[in-house]
Amino acid sequence: MSSQPADHEQAFEKRKSGIGVRMTLIYSVIYAGFVILSVFRPESMGARAVLGLNLAVTYGLGLIVIAIVFALVYNHLCRVPPTGGGRKREGA
Repeated sequence: MSSQPADHEQAFEKRKSGIGVRMTLIYSVIYAGFVILSVFRPESMGARAVLGLNLAVTYGLGLIVIAIVFALVYNHLCRVPPTGGGRKREGA
C-alpha cells in the first residue's frame, strides 16, 4: 500500500487551512478598521455614505457581504484538490 493518497489528502488539508487562515486575517483587518473608526471617530459613522445610508450601516452591510463572498471563494477554492484528482473509487 502506498501512502500517496494519505500524503495528498494531508497536503490538501494544509492548503485549505492556509487559505482559511489568510481569509480570516484579511477579514479581521477589515473588521478592525470598523471597530477603530467606531471608537476613535464615532462622529464619522453618522456621515452619509451610500444610497443615503450612514457609514456605520454601509460598513456593517459591507462586512456581511465580504463574509459571504469569502465563504463562496473558500468553498470554490477548497472543493476540488488542485491536481484535479480526488479519491479513487474502491471498486475501480
